[in-house]
Amino acid sequence: MTGNSQPPVGFARRLLLGAPLSSDHAEHTLLRKLVALPVFASDAISSVAYASQQIILALGGAGLWMAGQSATYGHYTLLITGLIVLLLGIVVMSYWQTVFAYPSGGGSYIVSKENLGTMPGLIAAAALLIDYVLTVSVSIAAGIQNLKDVPLFAHAHISEHLVLYCLLAIGVLTYANLRGLKESGTVFAPPTYAFVGLCYLMIFLGIAGPFLGWQFHPEYVNQEWGAGKAAETLGLVVLMKAFANGCSAMTGTEAVSNGIPAFQGNKSKNAALTLLAMGLILGSLFLGISFLAVKFHVVYWEENGKTANAVIDQLSGAIFGKTGKFAFLYVATQLATALILVLAANTAYADFPRLASILSKDKFLPRQLSNVGDRLVFNNGIVMLGVFAALLIVVKKGSVDALIPLYAIGVFLAFTLSQTGMVLHWKSEKSPGWGRKAAINGIGAVATFLVLLDIAFEKFTEGAWIVILLMAALVMLFRKIHRHYCDIASQLRLTKLSPIAAPTVNTVVLLVPSVHRGVLPALAYARSLSPEVRAVHVGLNPEKLDALRQEWAQVAGEIPLIVLPSPYRMLVPPLLEYLQTVQDERTDDMVMVILPEAVPTRWWHHLLHNQTGFRLKLALLSRPDLVVTNVRYPLQRGD
Repeated sequence: MTGNSQPPVGFARRLLLGAPLSSDHAEHTLLRKLVALPVFASDAISSVAYASQQIILALGGAGLWMAGQSATYGHYTLLITGLIVLLLGIVVMSYWQTVFAYPSGGGSYIVSKENLGTMPGLIAAAALLIDYVLTVSVSIAAGIQNLKDVPLFAHAHISEHLVLYCLLAIGVLTYANLRGLKESGTVFAPPTYAFVGLCYLMIFLGIAGPFLGWQFHPEYVNQEWGAGKAAETLGLVVLMKAFANGCSAMTGTEAVSNGIPAFQGNKSKNAALTLLAMGLILGSLFLGISFLAVKFHVVYWEENGKTANAVIDQLSGAIFGKTGKFAFLYVATQLATALILVLAANTAYADFPRLASILSKDKFLPRQLSNVGDRLVFNNGIVMLGVFAALLIVVKKGSVDALIPLYAIGVFLAFTLSQTGMVLHWKSEKSPGWGRKAAINGIGAVATFLVLLDIAFEKFTEGAWIVILLMAALVMLFRKIHRHYCDIASQLRLTKLSPIAAPTVNTVVLLVPSVHRGVLPALAYARSLSPEVRAVHVGLNPEKLDALRQEWAQVAGEIPLIVLPSPYRMLVPPLLEYLQTVQDERTDDMVMVILPEAVPTRWWHHLLHNQTGFRLKLALLSRPDLVVTNVRYPLQRGD
């Protein structure tokens, strides 16, 4: 290759992902708090778009409202919402302590592994990795489905092409994150803040509107239950199911403690403030939306693959109106809701690759996952997350109803292990105030464990058992990978200094595909390595052998050409058989294989050749007792 030309793959990569960033640039990719909030908190904040909705669905609000019990169910809706917000406050306080105790990143895996042991740490890691994949799938599916009632997308036929739109969204998110964390945060900040602002405006007008003369539009609130749905009897099971459903609001809460290294300045302090802001926004929006849902007697149902309009759609329609001069606020709210639900998946894109890299460094996942790409992100982890999420979307056909039962159990398992680990951390450290800190984390551990039991019980038959099996399989995979790496390290470890071995005699096998100018450098190199050189040709074309021998005699002189017969026109088997014969004969020698290779200067020229050298290299990779060397002959630039 001549001049300043570069491979087309490299050019395309730079065009799509941007110029490589040096390691010195890492500090410039760190996040300010205003950008970190949408990156790490969009998952948690976006959950208010469906958390109240799931509570209403479980309580059977519509059937009992028509039966004259709407006030009772309204009270339980607010009670359950309040309990979940209280639980959120406990978890935020617990992770506030974790952020300062583990300034390099205090995810459940690290805290559990250091304080509870390797196995609890691996269980926490498996739970989180699975939940990150589910976060991407659920958030994107919910966001795309939310657009189906927006007039702007009436002709997009979203319901008919749901899987395609979900896959496109995953592709966009994967691409944005491959460009770099700071760029993705800058892209995702406006929709997050727009969603928060519009929700607060909707809540404010929903509460204070009557005093301001604001006109509501109750005709956009669903007043009917699905066909054949009867009123349910209020009981403990119904309340537990509603609470389990509503706890979907808690997913993503741990993300900030995982991402501490991505913050600028005082990392722990800025991460803690971001965690607090996330908790306050999530809690207040969750309470506000549940209050409005009760006030407007919102009904939500799912039946036979069909659903009522989403709760937030009904509320924004009732408060802003779907027609008239403020209808743009309804459209803006729906667009912002759809965007933040789709972009909530970015929390997983921030944390899945980072957790995978930590597991990789600890030898529980392939080493490639710890490699930082030229844009200072974990490319392999980002791509892996995108692929798994896309597969899940295809398998579940983009259905939120089919994905939700798999959700949240992993998060609360990780919460419980992490907070239990923090109790032991404070007990062993015994720093000032350790008793109070241990008590806070202990309360968090007990609370999240009780919620975990509720979710596991309520959602087990709905699909949670699949998540439990997957976690067990992942833990087994972690341990198997770790054993492999430990075995390799044991074999390669220098236990004691050994005397330097005597020089090895080389037996060189030079592969001769044909006699051309590119073979000559390989022949010269073979002669420089050893006087024992054997030139070998696999006779795929018997009619050309005589001419080949004559040409070889002219250039090689004293080195005879050994022709291996191949009656079935196969290249690799005769060669492997001959190499085994050489090794059996020369038991004290190092057998070296020389592959001459002519290298075109244009990328598309490779498509015009049969890649024999590449095929041979792949075949010889299975023979660890051979040394294989390529001698490349660059061709001149042509057309």
